[in-house]
Amino acid sequence: MREIVLDTETTGLDPATGDRVVEIGAVELVNGVVTGANFHVYVNPERDMPEAAFRVHGLSEEFLRKHPVFAQVAEEFVAFIGDDRLVIHNAEFDVKFLNAELARLTLPPLDPARVLDSLMLARRKHPGAANSLDALCGRYGVDVSRRKKHGALLDAELLAEVYIELSGGRQSAFALQAVEVVVERAVIRDAMEERPAALPPRLSADEIAAHAKFIEKLGEKAFWRKTQVYGSGGRA
Repeated sequence: MREIVLDTETTGLDPATGDRVVEIGAVELVNGVVTGANFHVYVNPERDMPEAAFRVHGLSEEFLRKHPVFAQVAEEFVAFIGDDRLVIHNAEFDVKFLNAELARLTLPPLDPARVLDSLMLARRKHPGAANSLDALCGRYGVDVSRRKKHGALLDAELLAEVYIELSGGRQSAFALQAVEVVVERAVIRDAMEERPAALPPRLSADEIAAHAKFIEKLGEKAFWRKTQVYGSGGRA
């Protein structure tokens, strides 16, 4: 199954008041494994950068002016995410901004049914605990040393690691590996039980003769008369 872990940076909190997307980062997962296929763009918002937003992500109006507007990257973005599940932390925020950008180009909006909000997933798994991305990284031992400011691609990469842990991905892989080891050992054990040729007797001729005399004293119904293991190699 293919999933896309996604994050955005913006000029503010509400696209309805003119705020725009300034960065998109997306990381591909296939069957719960990071593939290394990413999508990342900086976007010229065609407006100024409020100081409050700049303090969060450090993307200036001057820097973004050198990058393409959303209309120039929309086709590539839509092609990358395809129809696959989108994993987004606090998804309502990012989805409303992306849908506002898509609406400006009269492109179809993102279907909420394909979006998995990792914040909701974390709240169900850790009720009452802090479930910000930073808090989850700390809980699962995900290295955040590179995270000096918010960045869409970096945050998507961190979220991908957190999401794998939230989904039990690493534990599941470990359990599967353990099963495979048990199966492999069982096959080896069965293969060792069947010998192509019997082992030579471990008893000397004198020991075998002495044992036979002992059996004679036990009578005709003795169990040992029904077996001959003392005279053959048998199995190990």
